[in-house]
Amino acid sequence: MHIEEPAKTVPVIHQTDVLVVGSGPGGLAAAIAAARCGVEVTLLERFGCFGGNITAVGVEGFAWYRHEQTIDSEGLGIEFEQRAVSAGAAVEEPQSNSHAIDGEAFKWVADTLVSEAGITPMLHRMFVAPLMEGDCIVGVIVESKAGREAILAKRVIDATGDADVTHRAGATTLKQAPEDMIGTSVMFSMSGVNKQRFIEQVKADPQTYRDWAYGQWTVETTGKEDEMFSPFLRKPFEQAREAGLIPPNLDTIAGTWGAIYDSGDLTYLNLVHLLGYDGTNPDDLTRGEMEGREQAMMAIEALKRFMPGCEGAKLRNFGMTLGIRDTRKIDAHYNMTEHDVREQGRFDDSIGIFPEFIDGYGILILPTTGRYFQIPYRTLLPDTVKHLICAGRITGGDRVSHAATRNMMCCTVTGQGAGVAAALAVKQDRDFKDLSVGAVQKELLRQEVRIH
Repeated sequence: MHIEEPAKTVPVIHQTDVLVVGSGPGGLAAAIAAARCGVEVTLLERFGCFGGNITAVGVEGFAWYRHEQTIDSEGLGIEFEQRAVSAGAAVEEPQSNSHAIDGEAFKWVADTLVSEAGITPMLHRMFVAPLMEGDCIVGVIVESKAGREAILAKRVIDATGDADVTHRAGATTLKQAPEDMIGTSVMFSMSGVNKQRFIEQVKADPQTYRDWAYGQWTVETTGKEDEMFSPFLRKPFEQAREAGLIPPNLDTIAGTWGAIYDSGDLTYLNLVHLLGYDGTNPDDLTRGEMEGREQAMMAIEALKRFMPGCEGAKLRNFGMTLGIRDTRKIDAHYNMTEHDVREQGRFDDSIGIFPEFIDGYGILILPTTGRYFQIPYRTLLPDTVKHLICAGRITGGDRVSHAATRNMMCCTVTGQGAGVAAALAVKQDRDFKDLSVGAVQKELLRQEVRIH
């Protein structure tokens, strides 16, 4: 059954050079990069804060892959981490040479970055439809407490995480069956943890990345990861199942803790993994939020009972929304491959680099030997829609390449590339496919991005 929605006149509330839809690591980087090129930029976000996976979801492990020999990305992602450290919004990460970013405090850091760049901020407005003139996007329709509104833009960046703009504009997007997607997480943090007792237990029973393989989980490594320390928790949940606190068939509660503060906060607990949920299906999202919170409370009770230092702890907060790793990707002018990310892919149109870090689909490879791959400009370009470019985990690629490029620091690389390209496209009045890649690369180098 269908109904006919009455036609209505929608007011144009804003016009801009570059409109970025979505403000996660990719969108935030895209907006700042474009603004630093001297064009008018608007950043659209459905929630009440910028930062996406860092702030709304609560994934604070921004660069937990980094080790002594890692050749890392450069540019805005590093700046995000450094600004968080300078603002007191970060703590040293337990398993790597990086900092865990305080997701709550980073909301303010992101506000500051947006304001400093002169970006027009638009929180609490949700993208609902593209505005098209033939095969060219010219803006978007949004919904909010103010009703239905239109925003016009000369160029649009899709940083929604789910390719919402690209999909609804009619470009080809690809999506696996839910049972084949990387699992969804409910992130949460605890307070009231006795740090000394907790760390003493971690040291008494150290866990490695080899311990990630258990039950139905298998993990492919290169071997070098197997003996490396990981802040992994499994045994308290096994004991809880034996004690009847967790159903015996629920063996997916396990995972990593992220950072522990002197105040007793134990943050970005990545312990709840929901399989078979599609992040573009609101019914799945509803079930995932509720089921995930129920499992998180089971996990907290297990830690209180069976993890020293957690006896008097309690829930501090849930993330504002589910942590989605895998939905739509664009069918790009070039789709990255497993070979590219495993074998140090090199491209003439590189817009940045990312270390050989693969995490997903049962693969864990950490960049401990200095290997890295380049990211081609073409992977940001959807197949048919003009004046639209993409950033973040929606860029083109196969399964295993997605397990690398979906990571937050890599999203800042594609975001910064997309932002620079959008600004140059406005200035030169060209479509993205007609831009000089050399000009994009020159500006990225000026913005301190490593492209080779």
